[in-house]
Amino acid sequence: MKDKFGREIDYLRISVTDRCDLRCVYCLPQNADFCGAALGADELAEICGAAAGAGITKVKITGGEPLLRKDIIHIIRQIKQTEGIKSVTLTTNGVLAAKYAKALLEAGINSVNVSLDTLDRSKYQKITGKDCLHAVTEGIKALKGCGIDVRINTVLQYKDDFLPLISFAEKIGVDIRFIELMPIGCGAGFKPLLNTELKSMLGEAYKLSFKGNGPAVYYKGRGIKIGFISPISRTFCDSCNRIRLTSDGYLKSCLCYEDGIYIKDIIYDREKLAAAFAKVIESKPKEHCFSDKSKITEKRGMNKIGG
Repeated sequence: MKDKFGREIDYLRISVTDRCDLRCVYCLPQNADFCGAALGADELAEICGAAAGAGITKVKITGGEPLLRKDIIHIIRQIKQTEGIKSVTLTTNGVLAAKYAKALLEAGINSVNVSLDTLDRSKYQKITGKDCLHAVTEGIKALKGCGIDVRINTVLQYKDDFLPLISFAEKIGVDIRFIELMPIGCGAGFKPLLNTELKSMLGEAYKLSFKGNGPAVYYKGRGIKIGFISPISRTFCDSCNRIRLTSDGYLKSCLCYEDGIYIKDIIYDREKLAAAFAKVIESKPKEHCFSDKSKITEKRGMNKIGG
């Protein structure tokens, strides 16, 4: 289904929980409150059926930390079996990745993105509030070892971690993407490292390769791709193909704005649910407003929206 600007909307990001076992400083405050009423597995399956009817073919499972849900494998398997859904992927902080790697493969996951901002143990603990770096790196290796397509997602906090993270990704053979910090929730209080600055550090060993299907621009590494997702320094809204579902049931068209439709009460009314998808897609704004924080109306954190 196309929005009013002619963009084909075929991608739904679903936050299956707003809970997380980490407390990254730019995402979750220590005293975070949680909704405690995340949508159930059968509700999510019904929503994805309606989404497929609206032209959605790709689903990203995110959170919070989706692997905290005890029914996460069941959720993935159900969505994967939904007619019209061609791809189901997952974003995780990686702490539980080793435990779930084999089950994720068996459920049919298409790829997994693992968040990792540093390889320095003390910095990792400072950023996340937990001493879990070893668990995350082992989780990445376990996913890779199972044959799952793995990517590292980095919201870089320290510039000197840039090249070591690339070297780590090259060593284990997984792609890595650097994402500029967006001014949503706690992130509004931080100054992002811009990808324009990072790309200047790559040097002649790395050459621009191609633009991906999504917002990333890739450089060719040593056997891997190095991606840059730059919502602050480079607006890519003209090719945005996504809508979002919050953990408590709001269907949203854009990160920046609180506008959305609460669909929890109409999940089993396929006609009303289809109309909700059509309305959200139709109402999708032309672009975000990250360049002017005063225009951002969304007050929820990324864990509730789907980071």
